[in-house]
Amino acid sequence: MTTSKRIAVIGGGIVGLATAYRLSERFPGVRITVLEKEDAVGRHQTGHNSGVLHCGLYYKPGSVKARLAVEGIRQMVAFCQENDIPHEICGKLVVAADESEVERLRALQVRGAANGLEGLRWLSRDQMLEIEPHAGGVAALRVPQEGIVDYAKVCEALVRKLTERGAAVVTRARVERLDQRAGAWLAHTPAGDFEADFLVNCAGLHCDRVAELAGERRDMRIVPFRGEYYQIKRSRQDLVRNLIYPVPDPRFPFLGVHFTRLIHGGIEAGPNAVLALSREGYRKTDFNARDLFDALSYGGLWRFLRRYPSMCWYELRRSFSRELFCRSLQRLVPEIQPDDLETGGSGVRAQAITPGGELEQDFRLIARPNALHVLNAPSPAATASLAIGAEIAGMVEMPLA
Repeated sequence: MTTSKRIAVIGGGIVGLATAYRLSERFPGVRITVLEKEDAVGRHQTGHNSGVLHCGLYYKPGSVKARLAVEGIRQMVAFCQENDIPHEICGKLVVAADESEVERLRALQVRGAANGLEGLRWLSRDQMLEIEPHAGGVAALRVPQEGIVDYAKVCEALVRKLTERGAAVVTRARVERLDQRAGAWLAHTPAGDFEADFLVNCAGLHCDRVAELAGERRDMRIVPFRGEYYQIKRSRQDLVRNLIYPVPDPRFPFLGVHFTRLIHGGIEAGPNAVLALSREGYRKTDFNARDLFDALSYGGLWRFLRRYPSMCWYELRRSFSRELFCRSLQRLVPEIQPDDLETGGSGVRAQAITPGGELEQDFRLIARPNALHVLNAPSPAATASLAIGAEIAGMVEMPLA
């Protein structure tokens, strides 16, 4: 059954596409349009991550992030199987580098079990070396449900399925203004004006700005953190078989550098987390005056810097020092040397910071009568995208008459 109702999804990253896909399932016949500002989908966070399938180990039990990560990896793997998308459930090791990290690793095992992860296994050093012969550390947690995937292929499949269902994916359609007329939205873009009865904001790095265009107050703000990677030279890729992660340090808000096997070959090491001078600042030299002013004029960023001065300074130094970066990696794989590293890619994390200077840790979805805004969806949003989309579709109330 077709109706006159229209939904516009702003943002053609994997979360926006997955949301449109789930909306098309819940509201067959509703006209769905995805508006993407770039000339192709998945060009920012989706296209710059390392392709890991996260299963929900780290997140606070009961949080939206934990629930959707656990459900999301199941949905994503099923989607990949159905659509012949390259993926592999290879498992990962979380390594306690020394005895001081063992208690925290035990707590991580308890948290993972509370989140519903299956097959978690504590490994002694000898058992760990059977899986990753070059790993350092004194003990490890085996997480068998984690894996790797080609998220670009996931996006291609989502676009194909959306098109088959009659949805439109419009590129070069940056939303520059949003107006409300007679209860409907009018989105002004360079590709034309688009009307919608319901608006879903999945704009990622610019989600707070899009929300402001829709009349929301920016009580939190997106602050961009660039994550830089190194590639392991081909001659040294035997040092890592699959995924090797550190035990997170509770004093700091980021996960720490780790090793990832890529779905199409190669080993990646990283990322760090350094403040970027542009929301799309993939290189150190990238600069955007508006983005920088937006960050520096926000009190939450200054409170964050005062809260974590040593971490911010260390991340900045490590960004410019291959040796310092390698030193962090050696806690996981002692044999790795600076000469084994080649400059790799980078990504920018769309991280919401609260006015109090804390990183927003959970996914944040804000529902309004005729709109829904995704205002914080960093990792593991790619893995959880189909579950996030289903969550959003379940929150949308739209009469079909």
